[in-house]
Amino acid sequence: MPNIKSAKKRVITNAKKGDNNTVVKSSMKSAVKKVEKAVKENNKEAASKNLTTANKKIDKALASGIIKTNKAARDKSRLTKMVNEMK
Repeated sequence: MPNIKSAKKRVITNAKKGDNNTVVKSSMKSAVKKVEKAVKENNKEAASKNLTTANKKIDKALASGIIKTNKAARDKSRLTKMVNEMK
């Protein structure tokens, strides 16, 4: 455990930020899974609707620095390709 006051504060803020990062990353993964499920069920409307939501969640995770640029691009491209191939 830290002894210095500022170090104690950093432990607390790091824990809060870590919790927030977990929430954002988890919601991103859930949105991606919803798209994949809709594609698997061959539901075009739900897949398109969930794709826009997933893209927003991916962009939010990217802006927060939770995921890297290439992962965001790869995920968005993969999901878009899956949805487009349904049509």
